Amino acid sequence: MKNYPVKKNQELEVDILDLSHEGNGIAKVDGYLLFIENTLPNERALVKVLKVGNKFGFAKVMKLLQASPNRQELPNEALLRTGIAPLSHLSYDKQLAFKQQQVENVLAKIAKLPEIKVNAPIGMEKPFGYRNKTQIPVQKIHGKLTTGFYRKNSHTLVPIEDFYIQDPNIDQAIIKVRDILQRFNVKAYNEEAHEGFLRHIVVRRGHHSGEMMVVLVTRKPKFFKGEEIAEVIHEEIPEVVSVIQNINEEKTNVIMGEFERVLYGKSSIDDQLLGKTFQISAKSFYQVNTAQTEVLYQTAFEMAQLSENDVVVDAYAGIGTIGISLADRVKEVLGMEVIPEAVNDAKANAKRNGVENVHYFIGKAEKIMPQWLREGIQPTVVFVDPPRKGLDASFIETTAAVKPERIVYISCNPATLARDLALFEEEGYVTKEVQPVDLFPQTTHIECVGLLTRVER
Repeated sequence: MKNYPVKKNQELEVDILDLSHEGNGIAKVDGYLLFIENTLPNERALVKVLKVGNKFGFAKVMKLLQASPNRQELPNEALLRTGIAPLSHLSYDKQLAFKQQQVENVLAKIAKLPEIKVNAPIGMEKPFGYRNKTQIPVQKIHGKLTTGFYRKNSHTLVPIEDFYIQDPNIDQAIIKVRDILQRFNVKAYNEEAHEGFLRHIVVRRGHHSGEMMVVLVTRKPKFFKGEEIAEVIHEEIPEVVSVIQNINEEKTNVIMGEFERVLYGKSSIDDQLLGKTFQISAKSFYQVNTAQTEVLYQTAFEMAQLSENDVVVDAYAGIGTIGISLADRVKEVLGMEVIPEAVNDAKANAKRNGVENVHYFIGKAEKIMPQWLREGIQPTVVFVDPPRKGLDASFIETTAAVKPERIVYISCNPATLARDLALFEEEGYVTKEVQPVDLFPQTTHIECVGLLTRVER
Protein backbone atom coordinates (compact mmCIF):
# COMPACT_ATOMS: atom_id res chain seq x y z
CA MET A 1 0.00 0.00 0.00
CA LYS A 2 1.34 3.37 -1.02
CA ASN A 3 2.29 5.85 1.70
CA TYR A 4 1.08 9.42 1.20
CA PRO A 5 2.30 12.46 3.16
CA VAL A 6 -1.29 13.03 4.37
CA LYS A 7 -4.01 10.75 5.81
CA LYS A 8 -7.80 10.96 5.65
CA ASN A 9 -9.28 13.03 8.57
CA GLN A 10 -5.83 14.45 9.37
CA GLU A 11 -5.78 18.13 10.37
CA LEU A 12 -2.83 20.30 9.32
CA GLU A 13 -1.84 23.89 8.55
CA VAL A 14 -1.16 24.70 4.90
CA ASP A 15 -0.27 27.67 2.69
CA ILE A 16 -2.36 28.21 -0.43
CA LEU A 17 -0.13 28.59 -3.47
CA ASP A 18 -2.52 28.90 -6.42
CA LEU A 19 -6.06 28.48 -7.75
CA SER A 20 -7.14 25.48 -9.84
CA HIS A 21 -9.15 25.97 -13.04
CA GLU A 22 -12.22 24.95 -10.97
CA GLY A 23 -11.58 27.71 -8.43
CA ASN A 24 -10.21 25.56 -5.59
CA GLY A 25 -7.15 26.64 -3.63
CA ILE A 26 -4.03 24.49 -4.16
CA ALA A 27 -1.65 23.54 -1.33
CA LYS A 28 1.33 21.18 -1.32
CA VAL A 29 2.38 18.82 1.47
CA ASP A 30 5.81 17.33 0.67
CA GLY A 31 5.02 17.74 -3.04
CA TYR A 32 1.55 16.15 -2.69
CA LEU A 33 -1.29 18.34 -4.03
CA LEU A 34 -4.32 19.21 -1.92
CA PHE A 35 -7.35 20.98 -3.43
CA ILE A 36 -9.24 23.10 -0.89
CA GLU A 37 -12.55 24.89 -1.45
CA ASN A 38 -13.04 28.46 -0.19
CA THR A 39 -9.33 29.31 -0.13
CA LEU A 40 -7.25 31.77 -2.14
CA PRO A 41 -3.54 32.22 -2.98
CA ASN A 42 -1.46 33.71 -0.14
CA GLU A 43 -3.86 32.40 2.52
CA ARG A 44 -2.97 30.11 5.40
CA ALA A 45 -5.54 27.69 6.77
CA LEU A 46 -6.07 24.84 9.19
CA VAL A 47 -7.59 22.11 7.00
CA LYS A 48 -8.98 18.61 7.40
CA VAL A 49 -8.15 16.00 4.74
CA LEU A 50 -11.36 14.56 3.24
CA LYS A 51 -10.06 12.32 0.46
CA VAL A 52 -6.65 10.92 -0.49
CA GLY A 53 -6.04 9.81 -4.09
CA ASN A 54 -3.01 8.61 -6.04
CA LYS A 55 -1.91 12.00 -7.34
CA PHE A 56 -3.87 14.48 -5.23
CA GLY A 57 -6.34 14.81 -2.40
CA PHE A 58 -9.13 17.10 -1.16
CA ALA A 59 -9.43 18.97 2.12
CA LYS A 60 -11.79 21.44 3.79
CA VAL A 61 -11.10 24.56 5.79
CA MET A 62 -11.52 24.21 9.55
CA LYS A 63 -10.16 27.67 10.29
CA LEU A 64 -8.79 30.45 8.12
CA LEU A 65 -5.55 31.62 9.79
CA GLN A 66 -4.54 34.30 7.29
CA ALA A 67 -6.93 35.86 4.75
CA SER A 68 -6.03 37.20 1.31
CA PRO A 69 -6.61 40.92 0.67
CA ASN A 70 -8.43 39.74 -2.49
CA ARG A 71 -11.07 37.87 -0.50
CA GLN A 72 -14.61 39.25 -0.65
CA GLU A 73 -17.41 38.40 1.73
CA LEU A 74 -19.11 35.19 0.72
CA PRO A 75 -22.90 35.65 0.25
CA ASN A 76 -23.57 31.99 1.08
CA GLU A 77 -21.17 29.07 1.46
CA ALA A 78 -23.68 26.81 -0.33
CA LEU A 79 -22.79 28.69 -3.56
CA LEU A 80 -19.32 27.14 -3.33
CA ARG A 81 -20.47 23.71 -2.08
CA THR A 82 -22.83 23.31 -5.03
CA GLY A 83 -20.55 24.86 -7.63
CA ILE A 84 -23.12 27.60 -8.48
CA ALA A 85 -20.64 30.42 -7.86
CA PRO A 86 -17.19 28.88 -7.20
CA LEU A 87 -15.37 32.25 -7.37
CA SER A 88 -17.82 34.27 -5.25
CA HIS A 89 -15.20 34.57 -2.46
CA LEU A 90 -12.71 36.31 -4.82
CA SER A 91 -12.93 40.05 -5.59
CA TYR A 92 -14.32 40.70 -9.06
CA ASP A 93 -11.25 42.41 -10.54
CA LYS A 94 -9.18 39.38 -9.49
CA GLN A 95 -11.79 37.01 -11.01
CA LEU A 96 -11.23 38.76 -14.35
CA ALA A 97 -7.44 38.54 -13.98
CA PHE A 98 -7.74 34.82 -13.15
CA LYS A 99 -9.84 34.23 -16.29
CA GLN A 100 -7.41 36.12 -18.52
CA GLN A 101 -4.60 33.97 -17.14
CA GLN A 102 -6.62 30.79 -17.86
CA VAL A 103 -7.11 31.82 -21.52
CA GLU A 104 -3.40 32.73 -21.91
CA ASN A 105 -2.39 29.38 -20.37
CA VAL A 106 -4.46 27.21 -22.75
CA LEU A 107 -3.32 29.18 -25.81
CA ALA A 108 0.31 28.68 -24.78
CA LYS A 109 0.04 25.04 -23.62
CA ILE A 110 -2.66 23.51 -25.88
CA ALA A 111 -2.42 25.60 -29.03
CA LYS A 112 1.32 26.29 -28.66
CA LEU A 113 0.48 29.85 -29.69
CA PRO A 114 1.78 32.00 -26.81
CA GLU A 115 2.15 34.98 -29.19
CA ILE A 116 -1.64 35.42 -29.55
CA LYS A 117 -2.68 38.60 -27.80
CA VAL A 118 -5.32 38.04 -25.08
CA ASN A 119 -7.02 41.30 -24.15
CA ALA A 120 -8.21 42.07 -20.62
CA PRO A 121 -11.71 40.54 -20.16
CA ILE A 122 -14.72 42.83 -20.46
CA GLY A 123 -16.52 42.55 -17.12
CA MET A 124 -19.90 43.61 -15.74
CA GLU A 125 -20.70 46.64 -13.66
CA LYS A 126 -23.01 44.52 -11.45
CA PRO A 127 -21.61 40.98 -11.64
CA PHE A 128 -24.56 39.17 -10.00
CA GLY A 129 -28.30 38.58 -10.57
CA TYR A 130 -27.69 38.17 -14.32
CA ARG A 131 -28.92 34.68 -15.28
CA ASN A 132 -32.14 34.70 -17.34
CA LYS A 133 -32.69 30.94 -17.04
CA THR A 134 -32.54 28.37 -14.27
CA GLN A 135 -33.10 24.61 -13.93
CA ILE A 136 -33.78 23.69 -10.31
CA PRO A 137 -34.14 20.11 -8.99
CA VAL A 138 -36.97 19.33 -6.57
CA GLN A 139 -36.85 16.87 -3.67
CA LYS A 140 -39.01 16.01 -0.70
CA ILE A 141 -37.17 16.94 2.51
CA HIS A 142 -38.90 16.70 5.93
CA GLY A 143 -42.22 16.12 4.19
CA LYS A 144 -42.02 19.33 2.08
CA LEU A 145 -41.17 20.13 -1.54
CA THR A 146 -37.69 21.64 -1.41
CA THR A 147 -35.73 23.48 -4.11
CA GLY A 148 -32.01 24.12 -4.24
CA PHE A 149 -29.02 22.65 -5.98
CA TYR A 150 -27.00 19.46 -5.79
CA ARG A 151 -23.83 19.37 -3.70
CA LYS A 152 -20.81 19.04 -6.05
CA ASN A 153 -20.24 15.49 -7.37
CA SER A 154 -23.43 14.21 -5.68
CA HIS A 155 -27.20 14.22 -5.95
CA THR A 156 -27.66 15.45 -2.39
CA LEU A 157 -29.88 18.55 -2.52
CA VAL A 158 -28.65 21.66 -0.70
CA PRO A 159 -31.70 23.91 -0.02
CA ILE A 160 -31.13 27.37 -1.56
CA GLU A 161 -33.58 30.23 -2.18
CA ASP A 162 -31.21 33.07 -3.10
CA PHE A 163 -29.04 31.86 -5.99
CA TYR A 164 -27.07 35.15 -6.15
CA ILE A 165 -26.17 34.95 -9.87
CA GLN A 166 -29.79 34.54 -11.02
CA ASP A 167 -32.28 37.28 -11.86
CA PRO A 168 -33.93 37.88 -8.42
CA ASN A 169 -37.35 37.75 -10.14
CA ILE A 170 -36.56 34.14 -11.11
CA ASP A 171 -35.51 33.30 -7.54
CA GLN A 172 -38.86 34.62 -6.25
CA ALA A 173 -40.79 32.77 -8.98
CA ILE A 174 -39.20 29.42 -8.02
CA ILE A 175 -40.31 29.81 -4.39
CA LYS A 176 -43.87 30.76 -5.41
CA VAL A 177 -44.17 27.93 -7.97
CA ARG A 178 -42.78 25.41 -5.46
CA ASP A 179 -45.27 26.53 -2.79
CA ILE A 180 -48.21 26.34 -5.24
CA LEU A 181 -47.18 22.77 -6.18
CA GLN A 182 -46.96 21.92 -2.47
CA ARG A 183 -50.52 23.23 -1.94
CA PHE A 184 -51.74 20.94 -4.73
CA ASN A 185 -49.87 18.04 -3.10
CA VAL A 186 -47.66 17.41 -6.16
CA LYS A 187 -45.15 14.65 -5.35
CA ALA A 188 -41.42 15.17 -5.83
CA TYR A 189 -39.42 12.78 -7.98
CA ASN A 190 -37.23 10.27 -6.14
CA GLU A 191 -34.19 9.66 -8.28
CA GLU A 192 -32.96 6.46 -6.62
CA ALA A 193 -36.31 4.70 -6.70
CA HIS A 194 -37.34 6.34 -10.02
CA GLU A 195 -40.70 7.19 -8.41
CA GLY A 196 -42.70 10.33 -7.82
CA PHE A 197 -43.68 13.01 -10.31
CA LEU A 198 -41.99 16.46 -10.36
CA ARG A 199 -38.30 16.37 -11.38
CA HIS A 200 -37.29 19.98 -12.10
CA ILE A 201 -38.68 23.51 -12.19
CA VAL A 202 -37.23 25.46 -15.13
CA VAL A 203 -37.78 29.22 -15.34
CA ARG A 204 -36.81 31.58 -18.18
CA ARG A 205 -37.28 35.35 -18.09
CA GLY A 206 -36.89 37.90 -20.86
CA HIS A 207 -34.28 40.41 -19.63
CA HIS A 208 -35.85 43.32 -21.50
CA SER A 209 -39.45 42.06 -21.89
CA GLY A 210 -39.96 40.73 -18.35
CA GLU A 211 -41.99 37.82 -19.83
CA MET A 212 -41.59 34.62 -17.88
CA MET A 213 -41.89 30.93 -18.79
CA VAL A 214 -42.25 28.13 -16.24
CA VAL A 215 -41.46 24.58 -17.36
CA LEU A 216 -42.50 21.74 -15.01
CA VAL A 217 -40.48 18.64 -15.83
CA THR A 218 -42.47 15.55 -14.84
CA ARG A 219 -41.85 11.79 -14.84
CA LYS A 220 -45.25 10.91 -16.33
CA PRO A 221 -47.56 12.58 -18.89
CA LYS A 222 -50.72 12.48 -16.72
CA PHE A 223 -50.70 15.69 -14.66
CA PHE A 224 -53.60 15.80 -12.18
CA LYS A 225 -55.03 19.35 -12.17
CA GLY A 226 -52.09 20.48 -14.37
CA GLU A 227 -54.09 23.20 -16.18
CA GLU A 228 -55.58 24.43 -12.89
CA ILE A 229 -52.09 24.62 -11.32
CA ALA A 230 -50.82 26.54 -14.37
CA GLU A 231 -53.69 29.05 -14.03
CA VAL A 232 -52.85 29.61 -10.35
CA ILE A 233 -49.15 30.13 -11.26
CA HIS A 234 -50.19 32.86 -13.72
CA GLU A 235 -52.57 34.45 -11.19
CA GLU A 236 -49.91 34.63 -8.49
CA ILE A 237 -47.08 35.56 -10.90
CA PRO A 238 -48.72 37.69 -13.65
CA GLU A 239 -45.40 37.96 -15.61
CA VAL A 240 -45.73 34.23 -16.39
CA VAL A 241 -47.15 34.07 -19.92
CA SER A 242 -46.22 30.45 -20.59
CA VAL A 243 -46.48 27.30 -18.44
CA ILE A 244 -45.21 24.14 -20.09
CA GLN A 245 -45.19 20.53 -18.96
CA ASN A 246 -42.11 18.69 -20.19
CA ILE A 247 -42.24 14.89 -19.85
CA ASN A 248 -39.07 12.96 -19.06
CA GLU A 249 -39.83 9.29 -18.29
CA GLU A 250 -36.20 8.13 -18.47
CA LYS A 251 -33.89 7.28 -15.58
CA THR A 252 -31.29 9.83 -16.61
CA ASN A 253 -29.34 12.97 -15.60
CA VAL A 254 -30.62 14.77 -18.72
CA ILE A 255 -33.11 17.38 -17.48
CA MET A 256 -35.56 17.80 -20.37
CA GLY A 257 -37.52 15.03 -22.10
CA GLU A 258 -38.54 14.98 -25.73
CA PHE A 259 -42.28 15.67 -25.34
CA GLU A 260 -44.00 18.74 -23.97
CA ARG A 261 -47.38 20.41 -23.88
CA VAL A 262 -48.60 23.91 -23.08
CA LEU A 263 -50.59 24.08 -19.83
CA TYR A 264 -51.16 27.84 -19.95
CA GLY A 265 -50.57 30.71 -22.41
CA LYS A 266 -48.00 30.70 -25.20
CA SER A 267 -45.43 28.08 -26.23
CA SER A 268 -42.61 30.66 -26.12
CA ILE A 269 -41.58 33.99 -24.59
CA ASP A 270 -40.14 37.06 -26.29
CA ASP A 271 -37.02 39.01 -25.50
CA GLN A 272 -34.96 41.73 -27.17
CA LEU A 273 -31.32 41.59 -28.13
CA LEU A 274 -29.58 44.56 -29.77
CA GLY A 275 -32.97 46.04 -30.63
CA LYS A 276 -34.28 42.88 -32.35
CA THR A 277 -37.06 40.68 -30.90
CA PHE A 278 -36.59 36.91 -30.52
CA GLN A 279 -39.00 34.18 -29.55
CA ILE A 280 -37.53 31.67 -27.13
CA SER A 281 -39.11 28.26 -26.62
CA ALA A 282 -38.49 25.85 -23.71
CA LYS A 283 -35.56 24.05 -25.38
CA SER A 284 -34.11 26.96 -27.40
CA PHE A 285 -30.49 27.89 -26.83
CA TYR A 286 -30.35 31.50 -25.70
CA GLN A 287 -27.35 33.00 -23.90
CA VAL A 288 -28.08 33.14 -20.13
CA ASN A 289 -26.69 36.67 -19.64
CA THR A 290 -28.56 38.99 -21.98
CA ALA A 291 -26.79 42.26 -21.09
CA GLN A 292 -23.32 40.74 -21.63
CA THR A 293 -24.42 38.87 -24.76
CA GLU A 294 -25.13 42.28 -26.31
CA VAL A 295 -21.56 43.30 -25.38
CA LEU A 296 -20.22 39.98 -26.73
CA TYR A 297 -22.01 40.31 -30.09
CA GLN A 298 -21.05 43.98 -30.51
CA THR A 299 -17.43 43.03 -29.82
CA ALA A 300 -17.61 40.18 -32.35
CA PHE A 301 -19.20 42.41 -35.03
CA GLU A 302 -16.55 45.12 -34.54
CA MET A 303 -13.73 42.58 -34.70
CA ALA A 304 -15.21 41.17 -37.93
CA GLN A 305 -14.95 44.63 -39.56
CA LEU A 306 -18.26 44.01 -41.33
CA SER A 307 -19.12 45.92 -44.50
CA GLU A 308 -22.22 46.16 -46.71
CA ASN A 309 -20.61 43.87 -49.33
CA ASP A 310 -19.98 40.98 -46.92
CA VAL A 311 -21.66 37.60 -47.34
CA VAL A 312 -21.75 36.10 -43.85
CA VAL A 313 -22.16 32.45 -42.83
CA ASP A 314 -23.63 31.88 -39.35
CA ALA A 315 -22.56 28.28 -38.85
CA TYR A 316 -24.22 27.47 -35.51
CA ALA A 317 -27.22 29.66 -36.04
CA GLY A 318 -29.53 28.44 -33.22
CA ILE A 319 -32.60 30.72 -33.18
CA GLY A 320 -30.79 33.29 -35.33
CA THR A 321 -29.56 35.76 -32.70
CA ILE A 322 -26.18 36.43 -34.34
CA GLY A 323 -27.25 36.45 -38.00
CA ILE A 324 -30.35 38.61 -37.46
CA SER A 325 -28.47 41.05 -35.18
CA LEU A 326 -25.81 41.75 -37.84
CA ALA A 327 -28.00 41.49 -40.97
CA ASP A 328 -28.45 45.24 -41.46
CA ARG A 329 -24.64 45.70 -41.66
CA VAL A 330 -23.99 43.21 -44.52
CA LYS A 331 -25.19 42.09 -47.98
CA GLU A 332 -26.45 38.60 -47.00
CA VAL A 333 -26.47 36.12 -44.11
CA LEU A 334 -26.63 32.36 -44.63
CA GLY A 335 -27.36 30.45 -41.45
CA MET A 336 -27.32 26.74 -40.73
CA GLU A 337 -28.31 24.62 -37.78
CA VAL A 338 -28.85 20.88 -37.22
CA ILE A 339 -31.91 21.26 -34.95
CA PRO A 340 -35.07 21.73 -37.11
CA GLU A 341 -37.05 23.49 -34.31
CA ALA A 342 -34.28 26.08 -33.94
CA VAL A 343 -34.30 26.72 -37.71
CA ASN A 344 -38.08 27.27 -37.55
CA ASP A 345 -37.54 29.74 -34.69
CA ALA A 346 -34.77 31.49 -36.66
CA LYS A 347 -36.98 31.87 -39.76
CA ALA A 348 -39.86 33.17 -37.61
CA ASN A 349 -37.50 35.61 -35.86
CA ALA A 350 -36.16 36.93 -39.19
CA LYS A 351 -39.71 37.47 -40.47
CA ARG A 352 -40.81 39.12 -37.27
CA ASN A 353 -37.93 41.62 -37.39
CA GLY A 354 -38.52 42.38 -41.07
CA VAL A 355 -35.07 41.03 -41.98
CA GLU A 356 -35.10 39.80 -45.58
CA ASN A 357 -31.41 39.18 -46.33
CA VAL A 358 -31.09 36.22 -43.92
CA HIS A 359 -31.69 32.61 -45.07
CA TYR A 360 -31.64 29.53 -42.83
CA PHE A 361 -30.92 25.90 -43.70
CA ILE A 362 -31.14 22.63 -41.76
CA GLY A 363 -27.97 20.57 -41.76
CA LYS A 364 -24.25 20.46 -41.01
CA ALA A 365 -21.89 23.08 -42.39
CA GLU A 366 -19.55 20.35 -43.66
CA LYS A 367 -22.26 19.29 -46.12
CA ILE A 368 -23.87 22.63 -46.93
CA MET A 369 -20.85 24.90 -47.48
CA PRO A 370 -19.22 22.86 -50.30
CA GLN A 371 -22.62 22.85 -52.02
CA TRP A 372 -22.76 26.66 -51.80
CA LEU A 373 -19.27 26.90 -53.23
CA ARG A 374 -20.32 24.76 -56.21
CA GLU A 375 -23.27 27.15 -56.68
CA GLY A 376 -20.88 30.09 -56.82
CA ILE A 377 -21.68 31.46 -53.33
CA GLN A 378 -18.49 32.85 -51.78
CA PRO A 379 -18.78 33.83 -48.09
CA THR A 380 -16.38 36.54 -46.92
CA VAL A 381 -16.94 36.10 -43.17
CA VAL A 382 -17.81 32.96 -41.19
CA PHE A 383 -19.15 33.19 -37.62
CA VAL A 384 -18.95 30.10 -35.41
CA ASP A 385 -20.43 29.78 -31.94
CA PRO A 386 -20.19 26.04 -31.16
CA PRO A 387 -21.06 24.16 -27.93
CA ARG A 388 -18.35 23.40 -25.32
CA LYS A 389 -16.89 20.50 -27.34
CA GLY A 390 -15.80 22.99 -30.03
CA LEU A 391 -15.58 22.30 -33.77
CA ASP A 392 -15.19 19.03 -35.67
CA ALA A 393 -11.90 18.78 -37.58
CA SER A 394 -13.95 18.18 -40.79
CA PHE A 395 -15.76 21.50 -40.23
CA ILE A 396 -12.44 23.34 -39.92
CA GLU A 397 -11.15 21.76 -43.14
CA THR A 398 -14.39 22.58 -45.00
CA THR A 399 -14.43 26.18 -43.79
CA ALA A 400 -10.80 26.71 -44.79
CA ALA A 401 -11.52 25.22 -48.24
CA VAL A 402 -14.27 27.83 -48.79
CA LYS A 403 -11.59 30.50 -48.15
CA PRO A 404 -13.49 33.21 -46.27
CA GLU A 405 -11.39 36.32 -45.59
CA ARG A 406 -12.20 36.33 -41.87
CA ILE A 407 -13.47 33.83 -39.31
CA VAL A 408 -14.96 35.01 -36.03
CA TYR A 409 -14.88 32.30 -33.38
CA ILE A 410 -17.14 32.77 -30.33
CA SER A 411 -16.27 30.19 -27.68
CA CYS A 412 -17.52 29.20 -24.23
CA ASN A 413 -14.57 26.86 -23.63
CA PRO A 414 -10.99 28.24 -23.89
CA ALA A 415 -9.49 24.72 -24.10
CA THR A 416 -11.41 23.69 -27.24
CA LEU A 417 -10.93 27.20 -28.66
CA ALA A 418 -7.14 26.81 -28.31
CA ARG A 419 -7.23 23.36 -29.94
CA ASP A 420 -9.31 24.66 -32.88
CA LEU A 421 -7.20 27.80 -33.41
CA ALA A 422 -4.14 25.54 -33.79
CA LEU A 423 -6.02 23.47 -36.42
CA PHE A 424 -7.07 26.63 -38.28
CA GLU A 425 -3.42 27.75 -38.24
CA GLU A 426 -2.50 24.52 -40.08
CA GLU A 427 -5.13 25.46 -42.70
CA GLY A 428 -3.65 28.92 -43.29
CA TYR A 429 -5.58 31.08 -40.81
CA VAL A 430 -3.77 33.20 -38.25
CA THR A 431 -5.43 34.39 -35.02
CA LYS A 432 -5.09 38.16 -34.63
CA GLU A 433 -6.41 38.51 -31.08
CA VAL A 434 -8.69 36.97 -28.49
CA GLN A 435 -11.11 39.10 -26.49
CA PRO A 436 -12.59 37.45 -23.36
CA VAL A 437 -16.05 38.69 -22.31
CA ASP A 438 -17.27 37.71 -18.85
CA LEU A 439 -20.75 36.23 -19.37
CA PHE A 440 -20.51 34.17 -16.20
CA PRO A 441 -19.31 36.30 -13.24
CA GLN A 442 -18.64 34.44 -9.95
CA THR A 443 -17.93 31.24 -11.91
CA THR A 444 -14.77 29.90 -13.57
CA HIS A 445 -16.33 30.09 -17.07
CA ILE A 446 -15.44 32.74 -19.65
CA GLU A 447 -16.64 33.49 -23.16
CA CYS A 448 -14.07 34.50 -25.79
CA VAL A 449 -14.12 36.02 -29.28
CA GLY A 450 -11.22 35.23 -31.61
CA LEU A 451 -10.57 36.87 -34.99
CA LEU A 452 -8.83 34.74 -37.64
CA THR A 453 -7.66 36.02 -41.00
CA ARG A 454 -6.49 34.08 -44.04
CA VAL A 455 -2.82 34.13 -44.97
CA GLU A 456 -2.08 33.80 -48.68
CA ARG A 457 0.42 30.99 -49.23
